[in-house]
Amino acid sequence: MQPKILIVDDEMHIRSLLQQTLEELEDEDDVEIFTASDGAEGLQMIQQEAPQLVFLDVMMPKMNGFEVCQKVKKELGMTDTYIIMLTAKGQEFDRQKGEDVGADIYMTKPFDPDSLLQKAREILGL
Repeated sequence: MQPKILIVDDEMHIRSLLQQTLEELEDEDDVEIFTASDGAEGLQMIQQEAPQLVFLDVMMPKMNGFEVCQKVKKELGMTDTYIIMLTAKGQEFDRQKGEDVGADIYMTKPFDPDSLLQKAREILGL
């Protein structure tokens, strides 16, 4: 089965940066990368594509990252979908909320592209 990664962020430059960071996986490991520009679209793509890994922004229109994560993990029971929440908010309260809704990792922006790529490889077992 071809590994899939979904990037959900309402900021186009962040989506592009993440895509560029993970491009290596597309080329070398045949990973398919999808993007969504808001929470509602992200949720729909998660249901359609069942990606193994999702990079999920917190602050987004239509549906925030916490709501998307809650739906995926708790309501749809897609516990095999690994969710990394990306946010500018690094407060303990937000981190705790991320854990409560089922996020696997909570990362603050700005992030280190190399460690992000390494983490993606680990999660996908590449």
